[in-house]
Amino acid sequence: MTLETSPTFLQSLLAGGIAGTSVDLLFFPIDTIKTRLQSSQGFRAAGGFSGVYKGVGSVGVGSAPGAAAFFSTYEAMKNALPLSEGLAPVKHMVAASVAEVAACLIRVPTEVIKTRMQTSTYGAQGASSFSAAKLVLSNNGLRGFYRGFGITVMREIPFTSLQFPLYEFLKLQLSRKLNRKPLYAHEAAICGSIAGGVAAALTTPLDVLKTRVMLDTRDATKSKLPSLLTRFRKIYVTEGPKALFAGVVPRTLWISAGGAVFLGVYEWAVHGLMGL
Repeated sequence: MTLETSPTFLQSLLAGGIAGTSVDLLFFPIDTIKTRLQSSQGFRAAGGFSGVYKGVGSVGVGSAPGAAAFFSTYEAMKNALPLSEGLAPVKHMVAASVAEVAACLIRVPTEVIKTRMQTSTYGAQGASSFSAAKLVLSNNGLRGFYRGFGITVMREIPFTSLQFPLYEFLKLQLSRKLNRKPLYAHEAAICGSIAGGVAAALTTPLDVLKTRVMLDTRDATKSKLPSLLTRFRKIYVTEGPKALFAGVVPRTLWISAGGAVFLGVYEWAVHGLMGL
């Protein structure tokens, strides 16, 4: 078994950017359908199956830097944390959580624009991602771009705390079985698909809550917005527990397939940059 060396900061930065752009552009229509299923407007009113690439411009801007920030932070944290191999799952949880916060600083503004475009929240006024961004700025200021930042972090930290330790565990077990490191990109992709699907299904209620917060166009300076717990209770009481798992099938399928592409492309790109 050959030794696996860690990528440099620049290598993980570039590979992460390639991986993020690839997966977000490829699976954007499924994400649109999932978002519309979760919208309080209802699936048809939010757009149904039409215009599934609405808002793709914001993803094109945010995918590469967001994923680059995640992977460069994740790899740096993995190497910096003074934890033994016996505590590897804890190391991966902490590294992934810190990396997600860094990525969310870039990703959330594009998510706000994307979700509002996907559900036609601004109607004809939001004909493009740029015009939707101008409306957010004029209506809510810079704070409007970070609507839902808290719940996004609350969703992503449990998600990555499940996904990445499971991903690293599956990679380790497969490497031992094959007696080879590093794994080929398609082998890492299988591990990423399983880990992503499990994490996606379990964290769907947090994703529903995140979508509802981002679609709320009320001005926080003029009216007190409901707390996350209040929103959660309202969904549960008025729409039933089933609503908390709205979009679970497309979300799980999308992230399972997306995990394969995201982590497979990342491994392929980083190994190519490292000359492995």
